Amino acid sequence: MTDPATGLRETFVQLADTLVDDFDLIEFLDQLVLRCVELLGVCTAGLLLADARGTLTMVAASDEQTRLLELFQLQNSEGPCLDCYRNVEPVVCPDLVRARGRWPKFARRAEAVEFRSVYALPMRLREEVIGALNLFGSRPALLDDDGLRLGQALADVATIGILHNRLLQRQEMITAQLQSALNSRVVIEQAKGVLAERLRISVDEAFGVLRAHARSNNLRILTVATGIIDRTVEIPR
Repeated sequence: MTDPATGLRETFVQLADTLVDDFDLIEFLDQLVLRCVELLGVCTAGLLLADARGTLTMVAASDEQTRLLELFQLQNSEGPCLDCYRNVEPVVCPDLVRARGRWPKFARRAEAVEFRSVYALPMRLREEVIGALNLFGSRPALLDDDGLRLGQALADVATIGILHNRLLQRQEMITAQLQSALNSRVVIEQAKGVLAERLRISVDEAFGVLRAHARSNNLRILTVATGIIDRTVEIPR
């Protein structure tokens, strides 16, 4: 059996490795909540991530019961994970019985499925907050300070991994857009030369003719340029 220290090292390596070609965000988050259960000794774990508009969505849970409870939080706009995300700070609730006044609906639902404590940890890097991690216990005061620090460390390294992957995707998209623009420019320059030779005009005049034809026919310049090169577009002088 894997000892705790080895399991912890393996977990951090897995959570940090988001640069693989076949990186799957859902699988990554499922792994995170399952590892939280294993390493922290909590009953279950769930995770909410924010979309581009800042709206939280349930994206991972270690079991179906937790998934439904997380959805219940979102549907009722009440619960520790929402408070954690909104205030960007951990929410520590060692005894759910004492939280009935704070989250009346959530506390009753959580107690009904035999949860007795809950801890919500923010997923953030500097000023950017992307979600919150929920840890549920079957008894009061399940996690001590060391457990909370480890839980936050897991949330932190996962956050870094997610943001790093998003940055990489944006860079790849920008690179692809730039390459597309460069390719388009090559085609347009070729078309200018071809048109200048056919019409016996200067290259600058050829570009003016190309652009005017595109506008008058409601076409993209690249489309007209491609047509000039493959002779599907004829522009009279």
